[in-house]
Amino acid sequence: MFEAVEGMLAEHAELEGRLGLPETHADARLARTLNRRYAELGTIISVWREWQQYGDDAGAAQELAADDPAFAEEVTELRKRQEEAAERLRRLLVPRDPVDDKDAILEVKSGEGGEESALFAGDLLRMYTRYAEQRGWKVEVLDAAESDLGGYKSVTVAVKGGSAASTGPGQAPYGLLKYEGGVHRVQRVPVTESQGRIHTSAAGVLVVPEAEAVDVEIHDSDLRIDVFRSSGPGGQSVNTTDSAVRITHVPTGIVVSCQNEKSQLQNKEQALRILRARLLAAAQEAADAEASEARRSQVRTVDRSERIRTYNYAENRIADHRTGYKAYNLDQVLDGDLQPVLDSCAEADMAGRLEALEQ
Repeated sequence: MFEAVEGMLAEHAELEGRLGLPETHADARLARTLNRRYAELGTIISVWREWQQYGDDAGAAQELAADDPAFAEEVTELRKRQEEAAERLRRLLVPRDPVDDKDAILEVKSGEGGEESALFAGDLLRMYTRYAEQRGWKVEVLDAAESDLGGYKSVTVAVKGGSAASTGPGQAPYGLLKYEGGVHRVQRVPVTESQGRIHTSAAGVLVVPEAEAVDVEIHDSDLRIDVFRSSGPGGQSVNTTDSAVRITHVPTGIVVSCQNEKSQLQNKEQALRILRARLLAAAQEAADAEASEARRSQVRTVDRSERIRTYNYAENRIADHRTGYKAYNLDQVLDGDLQPVLDSCAEADMAGRLEALEQ
């Protein structure tokens, strides 16, 4: 398995040369792609060299131990460190989703529960926004339909990360937030409940990688574009002109609408961003379905219509039903401390990939 790293050395050197050329940075998208791959390879090669060094040092210590038994303890420690490096290297070499290093488009929609569900959707958006702020990411609202009490019937945001060098392989928005897709259930006393009874409601989350124009080709002939008057809260001209846009991708039947911006052109651009992301996600899911078990995520293949997590306010408890993760710090999680929950999903995903790879 580790022999593959030797082939990566030449690619890493080639990328270093290309990244030193001014013409590479004239194309921002190309430079970003090459930087991400360079960072990914750099991490793998660094751990591989560490693994090799521990092996060499252990071999040298073992030779010295033949004359001086005092070196035997050092051999044991070096072999332990080499095995730890080997485990890190195995994880780095497991095939990852090719879109893990992309930014994300995240949608939250209220479900069963009426206004309470819409308020919960707003709480989820706040949780993701706080988490993004902690990681230095930017969140941009693409489209939103607010409820009467201040929640969201639906809201779509773009989550944009930093450079590949600052995030590291697999640490981009989509690579971390992809585990959030599914039905989130909340158990609490709604603000609309006068009797103080605990209700259960739910909101749905969809996370897809943000696609660039080079990732997905969209033909104008495949689009049906309708315009209509925006509804809901809005400033001057938002609700008085036909500025809202609905785009239907005829070949797939995917429908996207945007009404947040004041101009029809702006709403069309936002809708196309969401459409590209959904088309890329659909293509990725089709590829996953055809891929071998070694390349399929054990977490992501769960039906997104299934309940994935419960937020119990009375017990201050959060529970992820896919991984068995449970903690009693719901208030902190909702304030953005989401990383331990995501780590449990990533660990289950990695364990499944490693098991499949070894079979």
